[in-house]
Amino acid sequence: MASPSFQSVLLEVWREVCRHIAIEESVTRVTPLLVGSLPVDELIVRQVDPARGVVETVAMGLVRPGRTSPGMKSDCAGDDLVRLVAWCRSGTIRRGLAAALRPALPRLLPEGLEGSCLVAPLVAEDGLLGALILASQSPRAFGEGHETLAAELIDPFAVALENDRRVRELVALREAVEAENRSLLSRLGRHDISESIIGAETGLKEVMEHIQLVAPADAPVLILGETGSGKEVVARAIHVRSRRSAGPFLRVNCGAIPADLVDSELFGHERGSFTGAVADRRGWFERADGGTLFLDECGELPLAAQVRLLRILQDGQFERVGGEKPRHVDVRIVAATNRDLERSVGLGEFRQDLWYRLAVFPIHLPPLRDRLPDVPALASHFALRAARRLGLPPLVATTEDIGLLLAYPWPGNIRELAAVIERAAILGEGRRLEIARALGASVRPASGPAAVRRVAAAAGPDVDLTLDRAAARHIERVLARTEGRIEGPGGAADRLGVNPHTLRSRMRKLGIDWDRYRPGSPRRDPPPGSPGAGAGV
Repeated sequence: MASPSFQSVLLEVWREVCRHIAIEESVTRVTPLLVGSLPVDELIVRQVDPARGVVETVAMGLVRPGRTSPGMKSDCAGDDLVRLVAWCRSGTIRRGLAAALRPALPRLLPEGLEGSCLVAPLVAEDGLLGALILASQSPRAFGEGHETLAAELIDPFAVALENDRRVRELVALREAVEAENRSLLSRLGRHDISESIIGAETGLKEVMEHIQLVAPADAPVLILGETGSGKEVVARAIHVRSRRSAGPFLRVNCGAIPADLVDSELFGHERGSFTGAVADRRGWFERADGGTLFLDECGELPLAAQVRLLRILQDGQFERVGGEKPRHVDVRIVAATNRDLERSVGLGEFRQDLWYRLAVFPIHLPPLRDRLPDVPALASHFALRAARRLGLPPLVATTEDIGLLLAYPWPGNIRELAAVIERAAILGEGRRLEIARALGASVRPASGPAAVRRVAAAAGPDVDLTLDRAAARHIERVLARTEGRIEGPGGAADRLGVNPHTLRSRMRKLGIDWDRYRPGSPRRDPPPGSPGAGAGV
């Protein structure tokens, strides 16, 4: 029977176990409580996993500062595993020097552990097996009375071990759900991304030609361009056109990962490999297996991570942090950066061999200021998207608005344009686009004959049309892209953000014959002089 003083300690132990689900937290807080009753210098909880044939440390409390951690994982199989499982289920507490206990408890005591030990078996309600190891350094040693106290600790630590298993299962389920959600979102957005890249026939024509060439080849692609120029859109277009289109498309912002967590995020980690590693975790490469991994801002990767990335590009193999088992994945790498990687190579900030591996097929993405003819179409697209998101009626940029947009230098590229248009929609309160206010007072409307010609050239022939004619041309362009299909995902109504019945009524009012855009139609061009005439695609 334990003393009254130890009963109060035991009550505190139970409180800490019930208060903290993660076993590392429980052990960290419980270990100091036992110092007054037991000559303990180290407290270690080990789990016995017969299915995997391993014994691994799941939590550790070090009383004496400066101690090095003993081995985290030990392989255990055959007769050794049978003997260890039988001992766990026997409920027998073992006491003695570490060297004397090792033959009787094979692979249970971690490598590097010495001194007097008190070892108690742990059996959770669900059959999970483990051991509580109390270690004391010379000249202190455990006596017979300490076995009684250790027996009182079996139940709370068995509960802590079971709680730890539940935490790991929940983490694994959450990661699986997150990966599935990312895959579903990728597939939902695939249709619009693959067929509605604005500027595909103008400012991005050369880029689209490169995408068509490299997508089926499965080679690494390096997308070079300024921040906000649409590198992720290009990466998704490559994925959609590749043989991996049914697999996941995952994006990783390499610049947003702390340097000390890069390896864990990219390659995963084994449970117990470092403080806070409460469960095995798949990295981005494992989650993207069979698909495409988009490494955005790859120029921000530290040199140590670049070495491991190079190995995956060479043979598709890697190891998790804290793991010893080589793993193989089938992943296509599409990398992107806004940095001058060739200059970084010269400065020693980026590995030259990794540069050669990533830049098998480089694609240079032009900034928005170099593709001004695309600005009106992009503005229209973002205006419709903003209206849909904000619950506003469709908004159209005026000629003066287009002039303001063309006069702006767009340091933030397409991302900044989208933000400006949405801000203009909010400022206009659903009645108009307040482009001037959204851009700020520093931008003035373009004026003079040269400015007018610039606006007209960029905006195209639609600039002088009535509102009905401009609407008719826009609808006909969408019909041409959907081949006359109105309903369903990706249909004209879906792209325009209106009800199919509303769209048909509008087209009848404008005199648009949508049948002529369907495959096999004998008349694909509108007759001269009709309301739909001249509405080029």
